[in-house]
Amino acid sequence: MPQLSPKLTENLALLDEMFGSSADFYSKEVELYHCRGALVLFDGMASLESLWELLLDAVSRRTPALDETPGGSAVFDLLLHHSGLPAESSPVETLDDLTRRLTAGMAVLLLDGCAQGIAFSVQSLKFRSVEEPAGEGNLRGSCDLLRVNLSLLRRLIRTEQLVQEVTQADCEMKTEYALCYCKGKVSPGALAQVRKILAQAKPELLLDSSYFVPWLFPCRFRLFSPVSYTERPAVAAAKLCEGKIIVLVNGSPSAMILPTLFCENFDCLDDYATTAFFSSFLRILKYGAFYLSIFLPGAFVCTAVYLPELLPPVLLFKIAAAEKATPLPLFAEMVMIILILEIIREAGLRMPQTLGHSVSLVAALIVGDAAIAAGLMSTPVLLVAGITSVAIFITPSLYEPATLLRLLVVLAAGLAGPVGLVSAGLFVLFGLTQVSALGVPYRNDISFSSDGVIRRNYRVLSRNPFTIWQRRKPE
Repeated sequence: MPQLSPKLTENLALLDEMFGSSADFYSKEVELYHCRGALVLFDGMASLESLWELLLDAVSRRTPALDETPGGSAVFDLLLHHSGLPAESSPVETLDDLTRRLTAGMAVLLLDGCAQGIAFSVQSLKFRSVEEPAGEGNLRGSCDLLRVNLSLLRRLIRTEQLVQEVTQADCEMKTEYALCYCKGKVSPGALAQVRKILAQAKPELLLDSSYFVPWLFPCRFRLFSPVSYTERPAVAAAKLCEGKIIVLVNGSPSAMILPTLFCENFDCLDDYATTAFFSSFLRILKYGAFYLSIFLPGAFVCTAVYLPELLPPVLLFKIAAAEKATPLPLFAEMVMIILILEIIREAGLRMPQTLGHSVSLVAALIVGDAAIAAGLMSTPVLLVAGITSVAIFITPSLYEPATLLRLLVVLAAGLAGPVGLVSAGLFVLFGLTQVSALGVPYRNDISFSSDGVIRRNYRVLSRNPFTIWQRRKPE
């Protein structure tokens, strides 16, 4: 356990090597009682106002009897034991103790000629949350401040490995964004590539981290994106420990994570808080729900129209009887009900929160009941569309591609039958295999032997630390 040096310059040089590249690290040299010193802290975790009030109060007091050029040990003893400053009773003696105090939101005073530091409890860890406007629904959440989000990550990752680089974007608003990563875990080549692309990106406005995606992964058409987003600090911290890169933008609470694997859309923090068996069951259920939401409407249309002999006679008779009472063909009904459900969903999202849930629920019930009563839609079609609409909410991060693919599969199956259904399935598989980010294939981690579809015991996983760059293609 390395001890602090009595030389202030050596301590500051060591701290600069550990945290100097992080934007939230703050160091200020001061002079107290004719002795050189330095205050170090993490911005956003310690209150600078409270700290300066303490120091100004100490300076305003009458200077006690000291030598004309007192040493650091004499000033240390005076401030810690013979002053009214609310300092911590135990001094800071080791580098690990210094890191622990700083990441706990304290400020530490280091003095030249003294191998100990004084910690001040000036934590500023409480922030008033910025609420989302009640009249303007937003899928990504409310606004937030960049420094607050950076301090949330620092509270969870309390080591010198976390680096937070803050830069202004080349846009009209000069919005700040942060590039966060863990030293020793991130790929230097991938980090340099991302840093270069973000510096060269020229968005007109920068209101969210997703605005950088067209520069990071230029492509005219892509259903699946190799990045993901989170508003939970614990998730972002876990991804940083896996060697991933986090991009935060001032004014947005969404952290962009890159690169991302396809299987991570089916994971959540709760998987590691429950047993491995039950977590694996839930993951398999999520995979089934995702593919069900894409292929069930198309498979139903294809089977009922082109391959009715595959259905049980009782079910076939009920579907045929229901279709005789409707003026539209089954294929048109399915497309119509899918579009109506999307309209209801969008209306509920964009309306004021006090009305959104009620309107979407009432609209779905009234529209469904009225459509069946008027003979415009059949009950089997409405049931299938309702099941698929509910199933996709199990994996909300894949809602956009799943919705487009559902319509594609229905159109292909309704127009070309089994050939169209199979072609649409191959198109989905091809779309998944062609996506990659920073040399990491999107489908690389889909396997039953690793922590993909089947989750291993967390104790077994902890024995072999995982980084995303282990999945990178060899160059």
